[in-house]
Order: sequence, then C-alpha cells, then structure tokens
Amino acid sequence: MADCIRVPLLLLLMSGGPGAAAGNPGPADRSPVAGASPPRRRSAGWKLAEEAVCRDDLTRLCPKHSWNNNLAVLECLQDKKEETEIAADCNHLLWNYKLNLTTDPKFESVAVEVCKSTIAEIKECAAEERGKGYLVSCLVDHRGNISEYQCNQYITKMTSIIFSDYRLICGFMDKCRDDINTLHCGSISTGEKDIHSQGEVIACLEKGLVREAEEQPGAHAIHDDCKKAIMRVAELSSDDFHLDRYLYFSCRDDRERFCENTPAGEGRVYKCLFNHKFEEAMSERCREALTTRQKLIAQDYKVSYSLAKACKADLRKYRCSMDTNMPRAREARLSYLLLCLESAVHRGRVVSGECQGEMLDYRRMLMEDFSLSPEIVLHCRSEIEAHCSGLHRKGRTLHCLMRVGRGDMGAIDTLCQKALQTLIQEADPGADYRIDRALNEACESVIQTACKHIRNGDPMILSCLMEHLYTEKMVEDCEHRLLELQYFIARDWKLDPILYKKCQGDASRLCHTHGWNETNDSIPPGAVFSCLYRHAYRSVEQGRRVRPSEAGTQGSTLSRDCKVEVQRILHQRALDVKLDPELQRRCMTDLGKWCSEKTEAGQELECLQDHMEDLVTSCRDVVGNLTELESEDIQIEALLMRACEPVIQAHCHEVADNQIDTGDLMECLVQNKHQKEMNEKCAVGVTHFQLIQIKDFRFSYKFKMACKEDVLKLCPNIKKKVDVVICLSTTVRNDTLQDAKEQRVSVKCRKQLRVEELEMSEDIRLDPDLYDSCKQDINRLCQNVAFGNAQVTECLKENKRQLTQRCHQRVFKLQEVEMMDPELDYQLMRVCKHMIRRFCTEADGKNVLQCLKQNKNSELMDPKCKQMITKRQITQNTDYRLNPVLRKSCKADIPKFCQSILNKATGDSELEGQVISCLKLKYADQISRLCPEEAAAQEQTGQVEECLKVNLLKIKQEGCKKEVLNMLKESKADIFVDPVLHTACALDIKHHCAAIPPGRGRQMSCLMEALQDKRVRLQPECKKRLQDRIDMWSYAAKIAPAEGFSDLAMQVMTSPSKNYILAVIGLGVALLFLMGLLCGRITKRVTQELKDR
Repeated sequence: MADCIRVPLLLLLMSGGPGAAAGNPGPADRSPVAGASPPRRRSAGWKLAEEAVCRDDLTRLCPKHSWNNNLAVLECLQDKKEETEIAADCNHLLWNYKLNLTTDPKFESVAVEVCKSTIAEIKECAAEERGKGYLVSCLVDHRGNISEYQCNQYITKMTSIIFSDYRLICGFMDKCRDDINTLHCGSISTGEKDIHSQGEVIACLEKGLVREAEEQPGAHAIHDDCKKAIMRVAELSSDDFHLDRYLYFSCRDDRERFCENTPAGEGRVYKCLFNHKFEEAMSERCREALTTRQKLIAQDYKVSYSLAKACKADLRKYRCSMDTNMPRAREARLSYLLLCLESAVHRGRVVSGECQGEMLDYRRMLMEDFSLSPEIVLHCRSEIEAHCSGLHRKGRTLHCLMRVGRGDMGAIDTLCQKALQTLIQEADPGADYRIDRALNEACESVIQTACKHIRNGDPMILSCLMEHLYTEKMVEDCEHRLLELQYFIARDWKLDPILYKKCQGDASRLCHTHGWNETNDSIPPGAVFSCLYRHAYRSVEQGRRVRPSEAGTQGSTLSRDCKVEVQRILHQRALDVKLDPELQRRCMTDLGKWCSEKTEAGQELECLQDHMEDLVTSCRDVVGNLTELESEDIQIEALLMRACEPVIQAHCHEVADNQIDTGDLMECLVQNKHQKEMNEKCAVGVTHFQLIQIKDFRFSYKFKMACKEDVLKLCPNIKKKVDVVICLSTTVRNDTLQDAKEQRVSVKCRKQLRVEELEMSEDIRLDPDLYDSCKQDINRLCQNVAFGNAQVTECLKENKRQLTQRCHQRVFKLQEVEMMDPELDYQLMRVCKHMIRRFCTEADGKNVLQCLKQNKNSELMDPKCKQMITKRQITQNTDYRLNPVLRKSCKADIPKFCQSILNKATGDSELEGQVISCLKLKYADQISRLCPEEAAAQEQTGQVEECLKVNLLKIKQEGCKKEVLNMLKESKADIFVDPVLHTACALDIKHHCAAIPPGRGRQMSCLMEALQDKRVRLQPECKKRLQDRIDMWSYAAKIAPAEGFSDLAMQVMTSPSKNYILAVIGLGVALLFLMGLLCGRITKRVTQELKDR
C-alpha cells in the first residue's frame, strides 16, 4: 500500500485516557515555537487545554465539556472558519501534536485493540505488516465496511485529523513537491502555512489537474504519481465533506443555509450541495469548490462515495470496472460507468434501484453543467465564447451549444459536435426528461396540460411533447429546448429508449448492430434507423432496390412492435427537417441554395420536394425515398394530419383508424378536398402532395403497387407520373377502340388508373404539360380564378378563341379526352353529380353526357347542370371529334363528303365546326337573320327552333324550310323533341298522361285529347302552345313534300283541286296512249316492208 495514506498510529485520546502523545518528539518538535512549551516528554495526563499558547483560543472558541478531550479540542480548533481566529503559536502547537500522533508506531497497538474484530473481517488489513504504520492506513481505505462502533469512531476521528493537512498524508509531499512549487500552490515547509490553508494546497492541485484535463492554455502537466495521490485524497474524502478541507471551509455557511438537516457521512452533504449548486443564494466560492469536486468525480467515479457504494455490486456484476494502476483510466471515468450500466438497463438487465438513483443524479449533474465534461470545455471553447458565454447555469450553455450544433446560430466544429453527442449519450436524457433541467423547466406547463396522463419520468413524455410540437398547447421556450435535444437523440437510435427496447433484436438481426455502448464502424448509429425503416416499409416484393449489405436479409421484416416505433419516430422527424440526419447531411447545400427563406415548420421539406429536379443526386435520392414513404403512410406528415383533422373525422375516420396505411388516407383526402370541413391549410397540403406525386409515379403508393408491372412492360423508362398515366391511358383507349380480345393493362391497374385520371382533372397544375403550355394564358385571362375544382381549366375552355396556339391545342386535346370519357370532365361531374344519380344511375360512365342530354329538359333537371350540359353541347358542335356519337355514326360519311376539309386540317388544330357544317344543311344565315336574339342566347332551350317554326312562312330557302318541317314532324312523334312544348306542358303530362309511355306520339295524342275535352283544364301556356302546334302541323301538312306514292295519293285526294289534278293526270295518260299507237304503227310498217323483201 505504498500509495495510500501511511498513518503509523493515531491515539484515541479520551478524557483521562492514554495520553502518551508526547511520545518521541517528531521533527517539528525540534523547532522552538514562540510562546509554546519547549519540547519535552509530556506526561500521560497532558492536555492541550493546559497549554498557555492555546488557552485563550480554547476558552473563546470551544465548549468547556470538550477541554478534557484532546481530540475534541483539536477538532474544534481546526474546524474554525477564519485563519486569524487562532493564534499562530497555537496553530503550530496543534501541528506538532498531530505530527507526533501520526509518527509514533507504539500506538498501533491501540488500533489493534479497538478494531480487533474489524481487522479479522477485512483480510487486506489483517495481512498488513505490523510496526510500519500500514494497518491504520488500510483501515482508512476500508472505513466504509467498518461496522464496529468504537472502531468506526476511532477511524473517523483519525481521518478528520489526517485530512486537515496534506503533509500528514504519507507519500503526498514526496510525490507532489515539484507540482506544488510549479503551480505555486504553497510551500511544504513547516510553518510557512498554517493548518487551515493546507486544504487550499490540495484544491490548487485539483484545479491544476482539471486544467490539464481540459487542455487549457498554459496548463501544467502534473506527474502521474501526484495525479494518483490527488485522486486518492479526493476518493478518501468522498464520504464526509469535512475531509475536503477547502470545500468544507468554502461551503460551511452554504451547508447551514441549504443542508442544515442533512447528516454528515456517506457523501450526503456533497449531494445536497450539488443539488443547490445553481441557487442564487449559493456563494460563488462554494460553487467553484463544488464544480472542482464534480470534475474530479467525472474523472474518477470513486470520488463520489455514494455512487461507488451504491453501484459497486452492479459494476462487478456487469464487469464495468477493471483493475488498473491508473485511476484516471477509461474504466474509472464517470462516463464509462454510466454508459456501461445504462447499457445493462437498456438491455433489460437488473440494476439496483439505489444505483439507478445515483446514476440519475449524476446524469442530471452532467446536463446541468457543461464544464464537467472536459471534452466540451476543450473542443467547444470558441463556440461558447462566440454564442453561449454567461449561460452556464442550469444547463443553458449546453442547450445553447445544442442550438449551435443544429445550425441555428452558425457552424460548429466537428469535434465539438462529437463531444456534445457523447455527452448526450452519457447523460441519456431520452430515458428521463427530468435529467435535462433546462428542458424540464421550460416544458413543465406543457407536460402538466398535454402529458399529464403519462407517469412522471416516463420516456414517453418526450414523445408526447413531440406530438404537441407546433400546437396551441406548446410554448415557445419548450419548443426550442425540445428540438435542440431531439436533434442529438435523432442522430443515435439508441438514445430513444423505447425504440431501442422494441427494436434491438431487429437491429442486431437486420442491421448488424452491437451493444448499447459499443460502436460499429461499418454501420454508425445514425444509419441504424435508416436501415430499420427500409425494412419496415419497403420489402423486395414492393420493388425496393436491395443494397449489397442487405442481400442476406431479403424477405426479412421488422417485428410488429418495432415497426410501430419506427412509424412513431418517422412521424416526429417529419416535423423538422433537421431531425432527419441523413436528409440534413445530404441536402445541406440544397437547403441553403433553394430553401434559405423557408423558416416555418415543415416548409423546408416541401421546398426540397418542389425543387426535386434541381437537387444534387444524393439529396434527390433521400428526398425521393422520404416522399415515397409518405405516399405509403401520409400520417408521417404530422403537421398535415393536424390541419386535416376535421375532414378526417368527418369523411376518412375509418381509413385513418387502420394501423397500416397503404395510401388510402391520402386518396380519401383528395376525394374530399372540397368538402365544407376542408380548411385552407389542409387543402394546400393535400394539393402540394398531389403536385409532388406527379414528379414520379413511385410517389403514389397505390398507383405504384397496382401498375408497377404494367409500367415495366408497357411504359419502360418513363418516370413522371403524368407521362405514365398518359401512356397507360392511351394503351387502354387503343385496346378499347380496336376491340382487342384482351386488354394489355391489368384490371387492378385500370381501376387505379381511373382514380389517378380523375384526380388529375381536378387541378390544372396536376397536368404539367397543359399547365406549362397555358401558364401565360392563365395569367392573362384567368388570373383571378382559383385553382382546384377545375375552375382554371373551365376558364380556358370558355376563352378558347383567345388562347395562344399552343395552349389552344392542349385544351382541345383535353376536351377530346373528356368527351370520349365524360367522367374525366371534373366540372360536369361536380355540377351534375346529383342529376347523374337521379337520371343516369344505370348509364355507363362513358355515356353520362348523352344521358344528361336526353334528360336536359326535364322539369327535375337542376338549372346549373342544365347550363353545363348546354355548354358541352355547344363545345361538341365546334368539332365532330368532340362528338363521339356523331363521329362513330358518320365515320363513313365524313371522309366521303368532307375530305377537302380534312385535308386542310392538322391533327392538333380545331376544325371550328367545318365538318359539322358540311354535314348539315346550310341554313345558318336564316337563323342569324330571323332569330338573332335566340341564336345569341347561351342556353339552348329550343327557342331558336321555336322562332323558326313560327316564322316558317317567311323562310325562303327550301333546305332550311325542310329542316323546320322535319322538326315539326319529329315533335309530333315525341314531345321530348320539342323542348318548348315539353316545358310548357310538363305539369299537364304529369297530371293527365303519366301512365302513357313516351314515343310514337302517344303522349302528344293524350294532350290533344285533353285539349278537345272540355272537362279537362290545361295550363294556359300548354294550351296556347298546343294550339300553335296544331296550326303549324296543318300548315306543314299542306306544304310538306310527299315522301312516297301513298303520301302523294293522299295529298291529291285531300286537295280541293282534286278533279282538276285528276283530269290533268288523265289527259296526260291519254296523250301517252295515242303517241304509243302512232309509234307502234310506224314501227310495224317498217317491219312488214322488210318481210316483203
């Protein structure tokens, strides 16, 4: 035990007890002291109280009952606060007395008698060689294990005396003489410093040791032997703060102020003072002494008596400490102890509650004061000076450094960042938020309101706080502290204890991780979570590109509990781009280039997604992967989910309640984007996600899963979603038009393709080609029209004649697709949604417009829908290609009669109604001359036709007159063909002819009979219109041309000039007969002459 305290003997002097303290005088006795008794052999009954040099001090400072006990007198006098309280001669006498006590080997026998049973129990002490003073030194080392009362009192008193002066500690002077002189910590010469200043010498050396560890400028390298001696002194004084003389005198008033009721021993006073270190009433000198003590504990956990005692068994159990000749070795550091035992706790091993309590105290200590971590003091010096000076209390400096590390206050040195990350792992605040005092104080109100249902200290408190980030319940200070801590927790998956607990098996199996406090160069801590979420969301069957490192784990998936935790972490990380280490690392440049002005929550990721094509490859890959992940589980977008809560509860709660989201929730939100519950934030978020999806078809999870095989087969090398949709839609359309026996696009893909086409029709921005082609026209003609509900597209259609050529061509192509498939006409389907349900439930989707046209004039038809149908009819009349029924019916006649028009047209240009005009009879001039007002009307309700019927007599052109007569004839056969009459008589049909089926003039005959029946009262307007129709039909019958022989015979027989007509016909027949006779005679005569020859 050469390095331990060598105290030959301390005589336990009770009142009147053995008092051979005079013994053989020590070296100090040879120096005469003024006013003191000369060195002499003192009697057994000699008492300090009898010495003249100390009598005045003793009477003034010590209670009378202690005068007969030399040890009590010594303890009383040496514990006085001020050096000037005791006369110098008395001080020197006390020193000589203590030196004599510790240098007389005869008194070892007293220790043997008092501690007989204890020595037998402690094998190390029983084995010590007697007579050399090592026995008492051994008892000091093991005083924590002494249970015998008298022995314990003896060792306690002896220890108090020894630690009052470093010169009494054997070997200390020899080992630290050079360092004391170099550091100017004081002289070791007897008499130059009194006993009260000796604690300052130790404190000076301890500060020098701390400066060296922090590599401060000008720090002196203390010799290793002296280092061990210093740490040994600190260790031996760990149980009773009286033994740390400098700290004792520095904190004596503070002890009375804060820890008056805390009994000394077992390090209790130290812990109490540590807990009050940052109180305003704490003296600066005491705070400095406590900090030095804490720094020594950080270098060697044994300097903390309570921690070493509480965790001794656990350290041995989990092999956290190893024998070493160097107390400052790695195994002795507080950080190593914490990491080792925290690893055991996180692995589910049993660590005693007492030890865990001590660990919690020291983890909190590390988080409160950054200066206890030498690495941070060394490597973060410039950051502290630049940004965080003056904030050292209650963990504020540490959080300031964390904020710098996040990049919120400039760049941070790599070594400083690493030191911060190491400290967070050592303190492990993720396991208990209370360790982080700054966070605890900032978030107390939030925890009390939003997280009161969670047990105090539970790791789920941090998750609860993250869930309420950017909500009304969150306060700004808590938000900052929380993000600063989560930034570092996000960079090491082990620092989230719940994630580690649920996923440690999966991480070891799939990602080849090691223990909690072990490092792995092949897969750093920040990459483990990326590995976990790849296995959680993207299996090989889903088309995930397997990395070489994952080749052996194909088909491996996470456990259910682990996947739930991975989802939770992803939801939290989506709140702030800096919480995703891989994203921030790869996209740092792009964030600065494109998104420097995006400071609101969630804006940075949206910005990166908006600039997807402009990002560097590595950044684009990680943003693409994250976007693809969001398409599968949009609940990762926590901010969007909060904004959309009302519409989710009203329309999508069944989908949202599913534990596994496969894109259904986003699809539901898109479908309900225009519901009344939809707010602006949610609508903007949903639209943004739709816009992002068009950049790559893989960003639409359901579409990707339904059509990935079709895309690979039919549309290879196409990436943009809109191009993939067009490619597949064109394939489906061609197969349909060509009556292919088997569709090349699978059924499940066709079904999802329809969903994507409908979504794209809702907002022009979802069709990039159309939007880019028409952007200039939109700004010119539709600048006040809002996106969504296809309003901008409808605006372009209404202003089609004013569009630029490129935009006009794109709009025409869009209309052609919509007319072929009216379900893609978003405005028509939206405006006429209820009418479709009423009239066209049985109609095929592609015949919806035709069905609506047939029911257009029904009295039950909604006016807005009717107007929309009319618009579409007008559009169809502009080009035969926009009228699928006409195009199909006239596919043979159009090339036959209108080829010249087709030859002049190009595929992208609109024919402006030329083909339809070619097919119709040319009576447009009659319409414009006779019915200008009706022709100009936007809504076609039959008024033009009615005007033509009324003005039938004035129509000069036979072709137009014939068309009008045909209309009259058709209306007689079916009243629905006559919209004016049908509208006027709708109520009467319902009342009088409801049971009569339409067609073949049946309902018209019913109305005519009702008109003749005087008992039936028709509506005035209906009665008037019917009478007009009777007159028109009468006139039409007179002037209408006969369509056949029977029709001609009927007209002749009913004509007033019947006899005249018959006479003329008879005369014509007679003339023909006579001419035939004459011609026959001539022919016959020629033939006879030929015969006669």
